[in-house]
Amino acid sequence: MRVALVNPPWRFDGSIYFGCREPHLPLELGYAAALLRRAGHDVLLRDGHLEGVPMNALADDVAAFAPDMTVIPTAPSYLFWRCAPPELRIPRAMIDALAGRGGRLVAVGPHGSVTPGPTLRKLGADIVIRGECEEVVASLANASSAEPVAGTAFLRDGDVVSVGGPQAAQFADLPALRWPTPWVVRHAHHHHRFDRDPDGPGAEVEASRGCPYDCTFCAKIEFRDDYRRRNLDVLLEEIDGLLAQGVTYLYFIDEIFLPWRELLDALATRAVAFGVQTRIDLWKPDMLARLGGAGCVSIEAGVESLTEAGRAALDKKMRLSTEEVADRLVLARRSVPFVQANLIAMQGDDPALVVRWRDRLRDAGVWANDPVPLYPYPSSPDYRRLWGLPDDRAWERAHDHYLRQVQRFSDIQDDAPRPLQALEAACGD
Repeated sequence: MRVALVNPPWRFDGSIYFGCREPHLPLELGYAAALLRRAGHDVLLRDGHLEGVPMNALADDVAAFAPDMTVIPTAPSYLFWRCAPPELRIPRAMIDALAGRGGRLVAVGPHGSVTPGPTLRKLGADIVIRGECEEVVASLANASSAEPVAGTAFLRDGDVVSVGGPQAAQFADLPALRWPTPWVVRHAHHHHRFDRDPDGPGAEVEASRGCPYDCTFCAKIEFRDDYRRRNLDVLLEEIDGLLAQGVTYLYFIDEIFLPWRELLDALATRAVAFGVQTRIDLWKPDMLARLGGAGCVSIEAGVESLTEAGRAALDKKMRLSTEEVADRLVLARRSVPFVQANLIAMQGDDPALVVRWRDRLRDAGVWANDPVPLYPYPSSPDYRRLWGLPDDRAWERAHDHYLRQVQRFSDIQDDAPRPLQALEAACGD
């Protein structure tokens, strides 16, 4: 089978999108391409965002490949499945630009994982994949067109048929990824690095997937949930391939980068810097020193609330007190050039306490953000506490609620994000 895997050229004007707007490697499409090629399929892998190719030109290139099946994500990369743009206008524009020339249309991403019906109707796709997608994409290519494949959903006489529910990949044995050298050369962005300007290409990699915690704000129900660790030899093979292509910085997209002594020891022998997102309470002092010694230059640590009651309301299950968290962040800063504490706007947190805590950390060289409100994604426990299980209007409901509640947006958002209905005006009903 001829399969096209296509990341569109993303844009974010009018969006509430919280994620980084620079191009990142489309890891989910990379894994799918490797599995498809292993099974003998003919694969076209394109990324309009990273390559800088306009939508219509990208669609013409895909059409020239004459695919039997085209796979399009609804989020810019796996890195941002938990904070994806709520609107589906970009994948829908990609489908419209293909104008029937892409064969069977398959959408992957957080939208179809949690709300398959609205995603199918808005996009006009033939199939959505629910959950982690790489193995399901390969199964679709290997199956006959009439054979049901677990992890897929489609419309039959207007009703949603979901086969087997959301899927989780084995993950540990996913192959080492190889990227086209022109892609790597173009990837100048060093995600979440602030200690120095880029001195070579950056890249994203994945050492683990999922998280063993269930914080209420985290959008991961139905996808990338259960914690798994990748095969270390395969991971190092991928990293060494990137270093051979000139990469000088890696960003681990893991939902939570947990202490892993063997990986840190291996990284310490390689000339590469890297960044992680983690929970600072899970790192003991000796492992923080090992993390910095291995080449870590950026830590994004979720603290969320400065009170025990606030963290309990978020189901954070923090092991340290607020003062101990501050001490641990300051300790991390001794060996890692940039350390960030993420804060969420919580009703019970005293503004004066927040100011004092942030000032204390900043005096010690640790950056703590101005607390920001979060979007109640339909794949988060917060959404379900407010409204129950997601229905066909889940994204509209969450979006309207966010716009009503938020008076001041984050500094990467537009001053006035637009309603979802306006952003998706070109989508189906």
